[in-house]
Amino acid sequence: MTVAVATPSKQRRKSGVPSYLIYETLNGRALYYRGYRDVTTGKKTPAEIMGSRSLQATLVATLVMFLGRVINRKKYLVVTNESGIHIDKGNNLSNDIAIFDKSSGLTLSDKYFTVPPKIAIEVDVRIEPEEFSGKESGYVYAKTERLLAFGVETVIWVTTEPKKIFVATHTAPWITQNWDASVPVLDDVVLNLAELLQEEGIEF
Repeated sequence: MTVAVATPSKQRRKSGVPSYLIYETLNGRALYYRGYRDVTTGKKTPAEIMGSRSLQATLVATLVMFLGRVINRKKYLVVTNESGIHIDKGNNLSNDIAIFDKSSGLTLSDKYFTVPPKIAIEVDVRIEPEEFSGKESGYVYAKTERLLAFGVETVIWVTTEPKKIFVATHTAPWITQNWDASVPVLDDVVLNLAELLQEEGIEF
């Protein structure tokens, strides 16, 4: 399954930028991979900007393995690899990690998921934040709001610089904590990222 999202309407795409450099479409806007200009000017290849950094890849893999050990896998499905979520025509998003309730009408096919995951987990920002006045926080908040509006129960962002965890839900104030905070994920699953990395012998 390809990771690149569907091309948005022509009015909202940048002239001369290939559609394969679009990472997501959010609220009708095309959002491009960070560094896409280096590809359009020939300084880098698409593979150089589309691949995950070692830091991000390690965090995602560690989180997926942790969740696979501790959640009820008969009840929940954990997916990764920037799984695509189709919300509507102007919103095709991806998640680094998503946890779906298997009883939610989930259908597996060669298309994007069309039902909301219970939990969406993102590790760092992969887009060029120019559509948000150059501020990553604008993208984080806009994507989080769209996911929650779609029916996601909890959105968790892990950032590596600074080392923070941002948690957003429908029922409580959005909070930002350090990696050593104990963060409820779902049911009785609690994530303490600092302790997890220490257990795995991973240092950043």
